[in-house]
Amino acid sequence: MEELTKMKCVACRKGAPTVTEEEVAEFKPQVPDWDIVEREGINRLERAFSFKNFVEALAFTNRVGELAEEEDHHPALLTEWGKVMVTWWTHKIRGLHQNDFIMAAKTDRLY
Repeated sequence: MEELTKMKCVACRKGAPTVTEEEVAEFKPQVPDWDIVEREGINRLERAFSFKNFVEALAFTNRVGELAEEEDHHPALLTEWGKVMVTWWTHKIRGLHQNDFIMAAKTDRLY
């Protein structure tokens, strides 16, 4: 398996399959600090990142936003004083795709 940080997101069409349990078992060890959470019946990858202040949290948020634009895959971001919550999932398929694990790994690298 190629390292997730070296992979690129691929265009995902509506109706594409979500990741299998086998794929989760393969990808999740590469992003161990991320939790798989279910909200509104949709599995998502989520992680909170800590910072010394709001300025650092906002700078990180902007770097994640730039990465999202480069890869054309966008997260939910909640920026607070000293904390950024990043949530990845694929809206078109209402669940997790390989792209979400790629982006989680690349988000970790930014941190």
